[in-house]
Amino acid sequence: MEVIGKIKLINETQTFGSNGFRKRDMVVTTDEQYPQMILIEFIQDKCDLLNSFQVGQDVKVSINLRGREWINPQGEAKYFNSIQGWRIESLAAGAPGNVPPAQSFEPAPDLSADEPDDLPF
Repeated sequence: MEVIGKIKLINETQTFGSNGFRKRDMVVTTDEQYPQMILIEFIQDKCDLLNSFQVGQDVKVSINLRGREWINPQGEAKYFNSIQGWRIESLAAGAPGNVPPAQSFEPAPDLSADEPDDLPF
């Protein structure tokens, strides 16, 4: 799945526990009739993907939806969802991964001029 929008916020990387679990959050505002502010978390080595991005940039973020169950002390089940990012791309003109406009390519040479017309139809 993908989320496309403008970066509203990029938090600093947080480290948890003795094993050094890392997490970094960002918020992307979608560009639709009713814009949504989507919190996306990046974990462990994916935290570093956000280093080259800034607030205000248009991006496409590849995400996975995650869900988990927690049983509280009273024995009731509670459910939580999270959105985890695993790739992020800039949508700015000229950014890597974007397709250049067609007029930036030279036309291909006419290859049929040197080919014999030996087709039977």
